[in-house]
Amino acid sequence: MFDPKSLLDQFLGGQANPAGNQPGASPGGQGVQGGRGIGDFLRGAGGGAVAGSLAALLLGSKAGREIGGEALKLGGMAAVGALAYKAYNDWQAGKQAPVPQEAARQAPPLMLPPPSGTPFNPSTESGQQSLARSLLRAMIAATKADGHVDAQEQARIFAEMDKLALSSEDKAFVMDELRANLDVDAVARGATSPEQAAEIYAASLLAVTVDSAAERGYLAMLAARLKLDDALVAHLHGTVAAATGEKVPVAP
Repeated sequence: MFDPKSLLDQFLGGQANPAGNQPGASPGGQGVQGGRGIGDFLRGAGGGAVAGSLAALLLGSKAGREIGGEALKLGGMAAVGALAYKAYNDWQAGKQAPVPQEAARQAPPLMLPPPSGTPFNPSTESGQQSLARSLLRAMIAATKADGHVDAQEQARIFAEMDKLALSSEDKAFVMDELRANLDVDAVARGATSPEQAAEIYAASLLAVTVDSAAERGYLAMLAARLKLDDALVAHLHGTVAAATGEKVPVAP
């Protein structure tokens, strides 16, 4: 059975807390987890991806992003939700968006898991699985934005996927998404609310290094299709920069 949440955890790191709130948990959110973050999957010689992980296969030579601080402790879908939740709330409060290059040099900010029952963190299992599927689709699409995942690279990924502990349904999903034409509209349709639109954009930012014109153009199109306010996009870039400690280009 295809389990988008589990597959997303394998990509980003961390495990969801099935028991809900535990000692040390933030009110209304999931317990803080000590699971591996995306950095543990993506660290390697020269900043490359660690061999043998799903992230390594999909990103190839792309370094992706390393989540730090409290977002890393959350792991998985909760980490993406925390980033989008903070950016969205700061934008709604009228705060000035952090400058990515400056935010990357500062200590990672406190990240709280989004409250359960909000669009950032659906209360139902079906809602969470649907959101996880949309985030996975967004991340895989973003990795294809600069064209480095061509037919030859796809063949290599498919061969290596057989060595990973993935179900046949998980593999089929990844294969189908990689084979599909890059479709920014299909990614945008995964958002059922403005909050989830922000979360999809945040997930896309985590999947790429945004170091090419093609990636910047893709993100600009995605922001437009998701109907994200320019100021909100700036907050998302700044928040991701602060959480990853990496230099992130300004919003496209």
